[in-house]
Amino acid sequence: QVQLVESGGGLVQPGGSLRLSCTVYGFAFDYYGVGWFRQAPGKEREGVACSTSGDGDGDTRYADSVKGRFTISRDYATNRVYLQMNSLKPEDTAVYSCAIEKSGHCSVVDATRYDPWGRGTRVTVSS
Repeated sequence: QVQLVESGGGLVQPGGSLRLSCTVYGFAFDYYGVGWFRQAPGKEREGVACSTSGDGDGDTRYADSVKGRFTISRDYATNRVYLQMNSLKPEDTAVYSCAIEKSGHCSVVDATRYDPWGRGTRVTVSS
C-alpha cells in the first residue's frame, strides 16, 4: 500500500538540467525525512540529498559532490519530493531513488535508516 514512484530521468548533455520527482502513495510524509540516493553501475549506493521538513534553511543536507548544483524540495500538498539537478556532469550518471526516513530526520551517509524505497529513475549525462 505504501509506494514511492520516481520520474523525470532521461538523457541529458553535460551542463544541462533535469528535475526528478518522487510521489509518495499510502501515507502523508509531512513528519518524515526524505532522501535521494543514487547508484552507478558497479558502484555502491551513495546519498545525494535529504530533507527533514522541506527545503527551508537548515532543513536540507547534500553530498559534497552535488552542493551548489542540486536542490531538494517538497510539496506537502501533493505528497511529492523533487530533486532539481543543474550543471550536470557525466559522473552524475546513475539510477536515482527516493526513500523515507521515519524518524523525521535525514542523512546522506547512512542509507540503512531509510524505508521504504522507490525503484528509481535512470539519469544519463553524456554528449
